[in-house]
Amino acid sequence: MSKQTKAKKSGAKARPHGYEIPSGWTGDVTEFDPRATPGFDGGKKQGKQLLAERSEKLSELQERLYAAHHGADGGRSVLLVVQGMDTSGKGGIMRHVVGQVDPQGVEIAAFKAPTAEEKKHDFLWRIRKRLPQPGLIGVFDRSYYEDVLIHRVHGWADAGEIRERYTAINAFERELAKDGIAVIKVMLHISHAEQGQRLMERLERADKHWKFNPGDVDERSHWEDYMEAYTRALRATSTVGTPWHVIPADRKWFARLAVQQLLLDALEEIDPQWPVAEFDVAEQMERLRATMA
Repeated sequence: MSKQTKAKKSGAKARPHGYEIPSGWTGDVTEFDPRATPGFDGGKKQGKQLLAERSEKLSELQERLYAAHHGADGGRSVLLVVQGMDTSGKGGIMRHVVGQVDPQGVEIAAFKAPTAEEKKHDFLWRIRKRLPQPGLIGVFDRSYYEDVLIHRVHGWADAGEIRERYTAINAFERELAKDGIAVIKVMLHISHAEQGQRLMERLERADKHWKFNPGDVDERSHWEDYMEAYTRALRATSTVGTPWHVIPADRKWFARLAVQQLLLDALEEIDPQWPVAEFDVAEQMERLRATMA
C-alpha cells in the first residue's frame, strides 16, 4: 500500500480528539503531551486535507441546526467554550474551524476585562447575555472560566470565592443543558517552549507585531501557577454532562482537527432535520412555472 493510499485510508477512519476529562478526575493537566495527536496517525499535510474534507459536513449540520431551530421556542443550540494560554491557537480555531460555517448561524463573544457596569453584577451576568439563541452556534473566545483561572493566579479572589464560583459554574452549565444548549469545553494545551517560540515569531515579524502584547511575557512567569489553576478548574468543573476536553495544541493543525471533531459530534448527536414546508410545494411550483412561461 502506498503512503498516499495509506494516508487517505487513515484519514477516512480517523477520529482526532483531545483528552476527555471524566467526572471525579484527580490528575494533572501537565500529564498530557501538548504535541500528541490522539486518534490521528497522519501528518500535517494529511491533517489539513482532512480538515477541509470534513468542513462540508460541518457546514451542512450547522445549516440544518439553523433551519430546524432558529427562532423556535426550546430549540437546540451549541456553545463552544475555548480556553488556553496566550498563543495557544484560539484565533486559529475561530478562522479555520468556526469559519467553515455560515456566519449568520454563529455568534462569537470574546470576553475582556469586565466593564464598570459588569462589575456591579455577579461574574455570570454578562455571560448570560451572550448565550446562543436556538439554532445558533455560540463561541466563547475565553469565558467565565477566566474568573477561576487568572483570578486565582493573581489572587484577585480568595480560595473560598473560587470554590463558590466552581459551584456556580456547575449549576449554570446544568441549566444550559436543561435549556437545550450543548456545551463543548476545550482547553488548548500548549507547552511553555512552544509558546515562547510563537511569541518570538511575533517579535521577529513586522506583520505580527500587532498581535504581540508585552503582558504576555509577564504572564509566562506564572506558567506553573496557570497549570495548577487549570488543573483545579478541570477537576472541579468537568462533569458527566459537560466534560472538559484537553486538546494538544503544539501542532496547530491537529488542535483544529480535534475541535472540529467535537463540533461534528455535538451536531450529529442533536441530529437536526430540515423543517417540513408549511405550504403546498406542488402548488407553489405551478405558480412559479406560470411566471416563467
